[in-house]
Order: sequence, then structure tokens, then C-alpha cells
Amino acid sequence: MFKRFWAAAFAVACLGFGLALNPAAGEDYPSRTISIIVPQPPGGGTDIIARIVGHQLAEQLKQTVIIENRTGAGTVVGTVAAANAAADGYTLLAGLTANMAVNPSLFAKLAYDPIRDFTPIGMMAEYPFVLVVNNDFPAHSVKEFIALAKAKPGSINVASAGNGSGQHLSLELFKLMTGVNLTHVPYRGAAPAYPDVMSGQTPAFFDNLSSALGKIKGGQVRALAVTGNKRSALLSDVPTIAEAGVPGYENNVWFGLWAPKNTPPAIVAKLHAELVKAIASPDVKSKIEAGAGVPLAVPLADIEPMEKAEIAKWADVVKRANIKVN
Repeated sequence: MFKRFWAAAFAVACLGFGLALNPAAGEDYPSRTISIIVPQPPGGGTDIIARIVGHQLAEQLKQTVIIENRTGAGTVVGTVAAANAAADGYTLLAGLTANMAVNPSLFAKLAYDPIRDFTPIGMMAEYPFVLVVNNDFPAHSVKEFIALAKAKPGSINVASAGNGSGQHLSLELFKLMTGVNLTHVPYRGAAPAYPDVMSGQTPAFFDNLSSALGKIKGGQVRALAVTGNKRSALLSDVPTIAEAGVPGYENNVWFGLWAPKNTPPAIVAKLHAELVKAIASPDVKSKIEAGAGVPLAVPLADIEPMEKAEIAKWADVVKRANIKVN
């Protein structure tokens, strides 16, 4: 009996000692390369912000941080890969509004759940959209745009970067909040849409400000309003949609980092602290702002409630607008 007791006690002591030395406890983390999965192609908004932040994190953590672009199925492929990765802090996901808030309502059978399968690490930035129109378009304000749409229901074509895209959701939210009838014209991305926007065939577009800014500054299109809750510092003379006549309207695409569920709390806490530090660094802050974004610091405990609220918001829009994806 005593032999069994001491044998058990010795095993427990060894287990405790092993746990104390286990890097998963966060004390020795990170000890090797960290991968950030980006579920979109290189050069896109998610890729750019992940590389900016990843570079800064690598400097702070004194460890290599690599970006893995895993694309397909509207961000689903990369997100599933991250959900199935080991929960050890060495594989993270660059999440955004699309895969962490919109996909659950767009896809009837989604192979992951943003809340069930992931643990938030922290937010990185948010970027507004902007309503732009052809230079010859008769409306020069949001109120005039709404009046024209109500006078000629369905006659105004509005571009998007595809069904279920952020541009499309911006349009549908606008329609629901104003009661106007606008015709959605989906394209395979923003770039293919602009020739038709500029020619007047599809004269309006809710585009990401980051991609529209050059065309606005170059005089190729006119900006009527931005979709954030504040004016953009890069377009200080352009009002928000809310202040231009649609109170309560707001839509930004946001980006953050997530880890697979059950990642040790010590690692999550360390990564969150380092991410907050990275976002506040002058280099990262200036790069985000130069690209029309706003650095975003959110307390760790507030991220999941925010995410749930966003999931509910877009589920309502998707249902009411009857948005379908192939």
C-alpha cells in the first residue's frame, strides 16, 4: 500500500515538474517560428495588415513570423486550416469581418465556427468603405443620391466585388436603412468594376477606401461619403454616411488575430500584450493610417462579445437582403 502511495506521489510530482517546464505554459514561448495563416491572396488587405503586424511581432518576440496565404472558398480554406492547427500558439489566423462574422450566415454548412473553434488574440485595425460615383453622376451628396434612387427605383446600378463581399454588404445595409431600390452588379473584385464605374455603366460603388483612395485623389471618381463612424483623415472634407443623411449607418472591415481554441491562456495573454504593443508602435501605426486604416486596440475580454454582435448584425442583413453565394 505504502509503495503504491509513494509511486503515485512520485508520478504526480514528475507530472507537475513536467508541466512547469512545458513551453505551453508560456514561460519559454515562443521558441520557434510562428505562422500566421492569411485566408486571402497575397497583396490584399488581409495580407498587407498581417505582414505589417507580423514583421513588428517578429522584432518584439525575437522570433521568425511567417505569413502563409491559404486561399479558397471565400476565406474558408485558410480558416479551417487554422482551426485544425495545434493549439500551441505557433499557428495563428488573420481574421477579418468576412470569415469571423459574415461567413456563418452566408454558408449553409460552414466547416468551422468562429466562436467555438477560435480564441481571440487581439484586434489590429479597421478600414472604412467609401461610396464613390462616376464623375458625371447627377447626385453630389448622399441625400441627393437617395432622392434620385427613390425617384427612379432600380435604375441605379451599384457595383460590388462579388456576392457577399464587404462592398456588397455595405450596399445592402444602405438599402435596408434607407428603403431605396438599387440594382446590385457583382464583379470579380474591385479592379474589374472600376472601368464600368468610371464609364457610367455601373455608376456607383461602395469600395474599400484603401483601394478607392488613389482614384478619388486622381479625379477618376467622386466620393460622396465614407462608411465609418468618423471622417477619414485622408478625406477630411468627405462626410460619413451617418452625418450625410443616414443616422446609425456604420460599416468597417476589421482585422485581428485568432488562435485555435484551447491555446494556453498564458500564451494568449502574452500574444495579446505583444500585439497591443505592436499596434501602438509608430511604424505600424503610420503604415496602417497611410493605407486608410485606423489602428484598433480592443480589450481581450471585449473581442468575443463584439464578434458575436457582428455575427448577429450581418446575419440579419444577409437574411433580409436574401444574399446567396455559390
